[in-house]
Amino acid sequence: MLFVRDAPPRKVVIGTMVYAMWEQYPGLEARLHTLVNFIDQMVAEAKKKFNTTLDLVILPEDAVTGEPGNQLELTSFTLEDVLEIMGAAARKNHSYVIVPMTLAEDRGRGIYTNSNILLDREGKVAGNYRKVHLDAIMGANKLEGGLMPGKGFPVFDCDFGKLGIQVCLDMAFDDGWETLAHKGAEIVAWPSQWSATVEPRCRAHKYNYYIVSSTWKNNASIFDPTGNIIAQTTEPSSVLVEQIDLTYALIDWQPKLKNGKAFDERYGKAVGYRYRESEDRGIFWSNDPKTPIMQMVRELELELHADYLERTCQLQDRIRGGPPSLD
Repeated sequence: MLFVRDAPPRKVVIGTMVYAMWEQYPGLEARLHTLVNFIDQMVAEAKKKFNTTLDLVILPEDAVTGEPGNQLELTSFTLEDVLEIMGAAARKNHSYVIVPMTLAEDRGRGIYTNSNILLDREGKVAGNYRKVHLDAIMGANKLEGGLMPGKGFPVFDCDFGKLGIQVCLDMAFDDGWETLAHKGAEIVAWPSQWSATVEPRCRAHKYNYYIVSSTWKNNASIFDPTGNIIAQTTEPSSVLVEQIDLTYALIDWQPKLKNGKAFDERYGKAVGYRYRESEDRGIFWSNDPKTPIMQMVRELELELHADYLERTCQLQDRIRGGPPSLD
């Protein structure tokens, strides 16, 4: 994340889901209304759990259109075809919505993409991530039925923070995840047919951002910057709603921390955290807008994970006489 010292809490409520779409395609209008119904379920869950609305809705890969197949002219739609219904859903719920679909960008030239349209809280288009790493189908000299791969990895400035998007097979390649980290992404949405959990845990841990999967099967999960799954649904056709905080501190074991109890003793319910003794590390956040998490860290005289690593490396290099050889 882009760490800002003494920044106040930034609570973000995210909705995601598991929904299999291998059945016969029901038609565009029916599919869009099905997706809107899932969004309504997420909204109801957010109200029940957190007494608030959703900040971000993440739908599964190809949610609007289903698998692209080999006749893209028949299995794709334009942005105008979906914007009225999906834009209205975003506007009604005052939520950002990621709408994944096979997008007909230029039918005359045969250009179709695996697109993930980001709608803002007013239902307007805020951006589009086109899947970069499309599947190379064995025995065919084309990608996912003839789709055009994307060319870059944008980060979208939302009112709650910086959002990146990766899709399915993108998980297997480093370039997108590294680029999003370099650009300051704080949450990476991962619409996917692939329901992996090991690789997302590694990516979240390595780059210190949240990853949220939205899948066709097995699980939809939220991974925090320590690499742990903090929320998950495994039921078919189910939704998952969770609140995270984008202003947090990563802290390793140290005597004063008392495995997190030092925060409890001084701040009580004004602080939240997840600490795992097996990893000797935790993630900590403030629940009090008047007391930022970094103020708490200073008052407890604790050291952040990143500061510990930097201090250690500097001392090692000074004693060694320079950095270690990589030969």
